[in-house]
This record gives sequence, C-alpha cells and structure tokens, in this order.
Amino acid sequence: MHQFSQLISDLSHSTKTNEKLELLSRYFSTADERDKAWMLALFSGRRPKRAVNSAQLRRWCQEAAGLPEWLFNECYHTVGDLAETIALLLPPPERGEAPRPLHYWIESLMLLEKAPEAEKQAFIRNAWEQLQPGERFVFNKLITGGFRIGVSQGAMVNAIAKAYGMEGAVVSHMISGNWDPQQTTLPQLLHNHHNNPDDSRPYPFFLAHALDGGPATLGEPAEWQAEWKWDGIRGQLIRRNGQVFLWSRGEELITDKFPEIAGLLDYLPDGTVIDGEILAWDEVLARPLPFQNLQTRIGRKNLTKKQLQESPVVLLAYDLMEWNGQDIRLLPLRDRRLQLEALADSVNQPALKISPLITYTDWDELATIRAQSRDNNSEGLMLKNAGSTYQVGRRRGDWWKWKVDPFTVDAVMVYAQKGHGRRSNLYTDYTFAVRNGDQLVPFAKAYSGLTDVEIGQVDAWVKKHAVEKFGPVRTVKPELVFEIAFEGIAASNRHKSGIALRFPRIHRWRHDKPVSEINTLDDLKQLLEQQS
Repeated sequence: MHQFSQLISDLSHSTKTNEKLELLSRYFSTADERDKAWMLALFSGRRPKRAVNSAQLRRWCQEAAGLPEWLFNECYHTVGDLAETIALLLPPPERGEAPRPLHYWIESLMLLEKAPEAEKQAFIRNAWEQLQPGERFVFNKLITGGFRIGVSQGAMVNAIAKAYGMEGAVVSHMISGNWDPQQTTLPQLLHNHHNNPDDSRPYPFFLAHALDGGPATLGEPAEWQAEWKWDGIRGQLIRRNGQVFLWSRGEELITDKFPEIAGLLDYLPDGTVIDGEILAWDEVLARPLPFQNLQTRIGRKNLTKKQLQESPVVLLAYDLMEWNGQDIRLLPLRDRRLQLEALADSVNQPALKISPLITYTDWDELATIRAQSRDNNSEGLMLKNAGSTYQVGRRRGDWWKWKVDPFTVDAVMVYAQKGHGRRSNLYTDYTFAVRNGDQLVPFAKAYSGLTDVEIGQVDAWVKKHAVEKFGPVRTVKPELVFEIAFEGIAASNRHKSGIALRFPRIHRWRHDKPVSEINTLDDLKQLLEQQS
C-alpha cells in the first residue's frame, strides 16, 4: 500500500506529462504483480462495488476522533473531499504492523460487502489504526470513489508499453474488455491473450480532435470523407464465436441494455467488429431522434414494451475494425468503408444502418451543409482522411470533428459550491438562473469554462457576498452574469424550470451585462419549441 499511496501523492503533485509517465512506468516495473493489475483497474474505472457507505465512514471517524457531527461537517465542507477529511481528522496511528500490499486491502474490502455492520466497523477502524496518514487517504479513496490525479488512459498505456517493451496499440487492445484483477496479473493480461483469448475484448476507439478555423488547411476536399457527427453513445459491436458483445466508449458492456442491437447476433458473421453510434431512431423519417429519447433507456435495468416502442435504437455504423476474424485497422479507411457497406447490405436489418457519406465539391459547399446540422439532429460534421488507418486514442491529423457553434444564453449566478481535489478550497461549482417575471429560476449548473485567474476572482467574490449557507452550498447575491453555452435542450419534469440542458458550461464572464438584461425562461422555452 505504501508504494501505491506514494504513487498517488507523486502524481497529484506533478503537472508534467513526461514526469507522470516516468512515475507510472516505474510503478509498473517494480510493484507487486497483483498490485499492478489492481492499480490499472482502479485508474481505468474498474472500482470494486462499495462495501461501506459514506454515512458509516462519517460516523466511525467522528467516534474515533471524538468529534461532534457539526464540527465534522464544517471540516468536510472546508476540505471538500470525504476521504481526505477523514484522513486529516483521525488521530495518529496506534500500531506499527507489517505493511500489506494494495491487493490485500482491496480484496479484504470486497469480502466485507455482505458482512454485518459491526464487522465492517471493526475492519475499518483496525485499518485506520495501522495505516499512515497518506495510506489512510488512499484506503479511504478505495472505499469512496475514484482518484482524480490527471492520468489518462493513454498515459497508462504508454507507461505499460515502456515498462514491458511493447507497442502502445497492442497494450491498449490487451487491457480492454472483461478481465478480473483478482484473477489476472498484468503480465498474464499482456502475454497470455493468445492462449486464452477473450472473445468480448474490444479494440481501443479512435477519437477525433476539434477542428478550429475551418477545413481549408486540410488540403484537397476529395481526400476527405465527410459524415454527420451524431449525438448518441459511441459503441463497438463484436460478434465472435457465436456470441455478441456491445461496448460503450467508456468500456462498459451494454449488450443487455439494447436488445435490438444484440439481436444482430443472428445476422452478422463471426469475426466482425463494427464501430458506430447508438442512436434512438425514427424509422419513418429515417433520421435520429433527439438524445433525450435515448436517455429514457440509459441506466434502466428492465425495459418496458412502451420504452422499446417509443425509443427504438439502431447502431449507425461508420467503420469496420475486424473482418473474418482479422484485424483490418491498418487498411485505408476507403477500403474498410467498402467492406462495411457490403456487410450492411448483406445483413439488411433495421438495427444496423450505415452512416451516410456527404457529397460535396469544395469546402464552401461543405460549410453550407454544416450549417444545416441541427435540422438533421446532428452536432456538426466529421471529416476523415480517406486513406487513414484506424488508430488508437486521440490523434491529430486524420480525423476531425467540425461542430456547429453551441447555443448560448446569459444567466446570473445564484448558488456556489466548493470543488474537489486541488480545487476543494475554491468555489468552482455554480448554479445559474434566468428571469421569469420578477423571479429568478435556476436552470443549469456548470463548473468549467473559467480560467484559473477568473476562478480566483469568483471565489473571492462568493466569500464576500454569500448570504445563506445550506451545508456546502452558498446562496449569493444575484449580481454576476455569465454566458452559458450548451449543446441541446429538453423538457424535464425533474427540474423546477422544466428545462434540462445538454453539456452546459461557462462560455464567458459578462462583465458588460447587468442582471436586468439576462435571458428569460420564455427564451429557453421558445428555443425548446424550435428544437422540438
């Protein structure tokens, strides 16, 4: 545990990519073999199911530290992170027992899932009494949630590749899919895949960069393939050895959530892997439904017949990664596309459609087409070099997303809350309101878009102008106006405003605009009508 907690500390204090790469590579080269697999699992979102809830941790910490509830809450609101708050409040460790590895603590916590509360408390208190403060923080994080340390999947892949002398693309593929860190060491994961292949294993997704300033610098239009940029769930459909698997870009296996797509098992040939977008689909109009229709099915364990009828889904395919069991990612896109079109024609099932190519002669004509994106329930255009290979992760040069400008409204800040991690002492999470007659109606939250300097200025202002306190939330004087950007708008019964925004963020601080000139709720409702 000491080596892992030291890694967490070193990574959290580093802002240099090469330095983080060296720290990760050293860990993968020297750590306990079982700890390496668990570290990779934790950093890639494979956290075990929580065995102890936050309320229990709070209560046991208060008892151990001899603190009243109100004082604990004040400390938590100041620190902003439960795991860190507990680590700071606990008295010094009473025992100096032999150090135990990371995998011991994780697997011991897993065994507690169905244990009586008294047994859970005894184990947690015993761990706190023997772990050092830095180790306590990491131990608490194993229980409460993820580590916000600024390490990307690509950084881990590069570190493993460096430690084991492998190609990054191979590593990225091998660590994808279904694997259990309790049963598999990292060397087994990397080297035994030929003897024990995982039929469900997806390929790493190729991600596009945002195109700024238009496509004129990309060269000849004829060398580029243009498609609509769809607003759905990026998915990878796999058919191997008589089984079908559907993965999201976040490496979540979602086959059961979309039975229409899973039904393609009976039509696709073995050894097929398709990259595409999961979309709610209007078969009559032959176009995607708004993302809100897809949201009605996300996160539901059981789908009703009504939901299946009102929001049928399709996989809109735009690339073929494996064919006849062969990895074809190194073929040019134009060749992969031809094979994909032939496959879609032969399957001829409504759940599998192909993303249509856009015909254009020059960049000006394509810009005119792009302006019509929202009429097509699209976010803009994708531009792909017709000769490009299918690469790993976000790479500049061959795939670009050329999105339309976001919607914007002017709104006033009404609530502020402190952030997490390195921003736990700063007010960085804000709630905004629009006017509705003489009232202000909250309609959106946002926490991104400001510079560090602006965050400092807003934080200082909030501390001087807070008027009420509700736990960690502060009500502030409605004086600061911001322009809020967002990708879409939908009706919502869960929000007082009746409105829900898609991807809201701060576009700019409107020092030039008074509160009397912010947008109204009617403005948002009118925009909602237009989009509907």
